[in-house]
Amino acid sequence: MGSTSLLPNVARRLEGKVALITGGASGIGEFTAKLFHRHGAKVVIADVQDDLGQLVSKDLASPDSFIHCDVSDEENVRSAVDNVVTKYGKLDIMFNNAGISDPFKQSIINNEKADFERVLSVNVTGVFLGIKHAARVMIPARRGSIISTASVASVIGAIGTHAYTCSKHAVVGLTKNTAVEVGRFGVRVNCVSPYLVATALAERNLEPKGEELEKAMEVTANLKGVYLKAEDIANAALYLGSDESKYVSGHNLLVDGGYTIVNPMFAMQFSAS
Repeated sequence: MGSTSLLPNVARRLEGKVALITGGASGIGEFTAKLFHRHGAKVVIADVQDDLGQLVSKDLASPDSFIHCDVSDEENVRSAVDNVVTKYGKLDIMFNNAGISDPFKQSIINNEKADFERVLSVNVTGVFLGIKHAARVMIPARRGSIISTASVASVIGAIGTHAYTCSKHAVVGLTKNTAVEVGRFGVRVNCVSPYLVATALAERNLEPKGEELEKAMEVTANLKGVYLKAEDIANAALYLGSDESKYVSGHNLLVDGGYTIVNPMFAMQFSAS
């Protein structure tokens, strides 16, 4: 867990801004909520994990900074956005971070339709609803930053399940399509695509876990000598939410240490020849 104290000698990059973060009760969302708060933002987190959400809200200096929200339910998302606007008078940053995965199956033949639809309902429909209702309040204000969590599985295959890979490709498509539409109103839409981070979500369907998972991922990583952490993705979201990225829209920010730019089998064959 990162400290929630103010950063020494560093400008607060979100001073005066209001942010809503889905999936903010744990993992990347939790780190991002705390980082945004440290940088001066008023932060509200939305999640289905009520107990964890209440714990995180205590670090955000506001007892009502948590909202129960199932992002696949439009009324839940609408209510969460309206709640933030009612409380703070605006919404500057929407971070669609909530997501789920499904267990790996040996073949697409073994995949169940219900599992596929469950992943898409959160990872795609949830992002769609988050963008829709954030845009609803940002367009009249003629400003705002909408960010969504995608994945390296948004640009390559064979790193996730069929449902997960499909969903993250869709997030990039939604990002580009909506950025074109709302750009004329001064609203930016971007997404961030991490390499695998050892969060509770990732560990649910993977072995090993924790530091051992980080070590295992470092073996296949392109950038050596450093482990990807949830706070690294939070820092990417901080950039996209801040005015430092005021002319960045429709972008898929890969935080993968160059993983998706290289074919490791080709590199191994080339070095062996």
